[in-house]
Amino acid sequence: MKAIFIMTASMAAMFAQSALALTYPETKKVDVVDDYHGVKVADPYRWLEDDNAADTKAWVQAQNKVTFEYLNAIPERADIKSRLTRLFNHERYGLPFREGGRYFWSKNDGLQPQNVLYVADKLDAEPKVLLDPNSWSKDGTVALAEYSVSDDGNFLAYGVSSGGSDWREWKIKEIGTGKELADVLKWVKFSRAAWTKDNKGFFYGRFDAPKEGDALKGVNHFQKLYYHRLGTRQEEDILVYQRKDDGELGFDPAVTEDGKYLVISISKGTERKNNVAWMPLGENGGFKPANVTEFLGGFEAQYNFIGNDGPAFWFKTDLSSPKGRVVAIDIQRPQKGHRKTIIEEQTQTLLGASVVADRFVLTYLKDACTRIRVHELDGKLSSEIELPGIGTGTGFGGKRKEKETFFLFTSYTEPSTAYRYDFITSTTSLFRKPRIDFDGTKYETRQVFFKSRDGTQVPMFLVHKRGIKLDGSNPALLYGYGGFDISLTPAFRVTVVPWLERGGVYAVANLRGGGEYGKAWHEAGTKLHKQNVFDDFIAAAEWLVAHHYTSPSKLAINGGSNGGLLVGAVLNQRPDLFGAAVPEVGVMDMLRFHKFTIGWAWTSDYGSADDARQFKALYAYSPLHTIKTGIKYPQVMVMTADHDDRVVPAHSFKYAAAMQAASSGAKDSGPILIRIETRAGHGAGTPTQKIIEERSDVLAFLFQALSMRQ
Repeated sequence: MKAIFIMTASMAAMFAQSALALTYPETKKVDVVDDYHGVKVADPYRWLEDDNAADTKAWVQAQNKVTFEYLNAIPERADIKSRLTRLFNHERYGLPFREGGRYFWSKNDGLQPQNVLYVADKLDAEPKVLLDPNSWSKDGTVALAEYSVSDDGNFLAYGVSSGGSDWREWKIKEIGTGKELADVLKWVKFSRAAWTKDNKGFFYGRFDAPKEGDALKGVNHFQKLYYHRLGTRQEEDILVYQRKDDGELGFDPAVTEDGKYLVISISKGTERKNNVAWMPLGENGGFKPANVTEFLGGFEAQYNFIGNDGPAFWFKTDLSSPKGRVVAIDIQRPQKGHRKTIIEEQTQTLLGASVVADRFVLTYLKDACTRIRVHELDGKLSSEIELPGIGTGTGFGGKRKEKETFFLFTSYTEPSTAYRYDFITSTTSLFRKPRIDFDGTKYETRQVFFKSRDGTQVPMFLVHKRGIKLDGSNPALLYGYGGFDISLTPAFRVTVVPWLERGGVYAVANLRGGGEYGKAWHEAGTKLHKQNVFDDFIAAAEWLVAHHYTSPSKLAINGGSNGGLLVGAVLNQRPDLFGAAVPEVGVMDMLRFHKFTIGWAWTSDYGSADDARQFKALYAYSPLHTIKTGIKYPQVMVMTADHDDRVVPAHSFKYAAAMQAASSGAKDSGPILIRIETRAGHGAGTPTQKIIEERSDVLAFLFQALSMRQ
């Protein structure tokens, strides 16, 4: 053992010497200056926004060469990859559901690039493969994104994503025979397929075809809602609804369970407020062109359609109830004076609702943990569904006359497990439980509360080995998001296991901007209040240090997308507080984010630089624009992907280039790396092997940065 330790220490010393000699690729600067309300703002790396340009491609290749040479030299990387491969090699199950007398669920045998969709006539019958995306491409980067089964269980409409793009190509399969229909629907994005009850077609939303070369960066405006009839060409699809007056509106279709109505949720960007429209359907649940009536307008509140009893539509809403309630609205008399509250607002946050077995099944959050309550249709509380522990339960869908529902349960130390709940016997039974090479009983999960800068109490989960010493020497990884009303609830992540096994503390902060405590909590982290999110994250880090879980040199931060923005902003504001940072697919240019793909939709959370007051706030924290020359920054690895058409990679390109330029003159700063994945997007549909490679690199980078060695 002594010889091995000496060899490892020697390797580490050699690595440290090579890291000091790290040379970044030269990044040219261009003379581009924008005027924002009288403020001149330089954008010297504007040329990196053109992902198709030869110069950009050469820059990507050069940056990846430096990054991967660095990562491959880290002694621990091979062991991390080997451990992650063993951990991923276990069966994983998706949420089961029943449609048309058939059961459907997804499964991954372990190391398959993509999950496989199965079908069975009975729950205990041997399932058959319905769709195997692993046969669609050699590198596993073509994925099953969404799917919808017709009411009779005979047809499957499914969306295919290539290379991680948000664009979907929809196809149809006959379930009984396995025959693929000739139907192909293109340029579909941010849409489901809602089948009519005659099973002859479905509603879906799509955009016009983008201009040549703009598919991954062009702005997405003017979504249109169509009806597609089986066996016809897309050119024959019937336009059901569009709004020529507002290109920022999106349309989410749903067909009522009785087949009588089409319900359209009309959204504006990522704003949680929405309008609702309805259209009568033909006899026997078929499609017959008719007028669309918008009966909930003004974008005054959130209305999530749950179900209906004839013309009485049930909604989960936050109107006059920031934490949510259930109301009944007659579509013929939708005025507020005619509405009926069925289930009043509670102290806990109402996250979701469904109607199963002639009951409302409601999902609540209590301090970011799931609680399930069952109410009669008149609103009376009848029972609670007990979960296997403190964690996250998802699912609980089904049909009004069915007597069963399915759900997945997970916690920070328990992999996602599928359960069936029987409403007749009020019992829960195990459907599928994964077996994994990890003993969660050796670790503990705690929830603590800390005060943010303005005194707000913020919760945080801590996961670590039992009996750790609180002497400030533990490496800690702090994760956050804080935006778009999204709640961070307990969930098992295979990729965190090696961190925990090496003695790391894993911390997840439930920041403002999320949905953990309802509408007010979300809005407290938006637009002119966005700094609250960063203050919360900084306070979480300071709490970990003050309570001796870790120290600044041992503390790393991580987040993706809006969480990547979080990491970039906080890293710039408090570089002294962290030893390492990994911002992933982050929104880094807060002045131009709305000029690409779906970025305009985020102005509901961020605001826009087009507004003078909002520009001032955005400019004050924009990660790209708050980098300072000569500052000693922690070690940073920026993460992005070349097919990310949600947060375009230019955000990360420009941020990394600016960070490298600024830190090159700072003493003991760096390394500042950027890892650019190819044939991948914003995260969804990434094949297993790419996930293993990516997370091995992240962990290796953090182990090296925080000196985590056995």
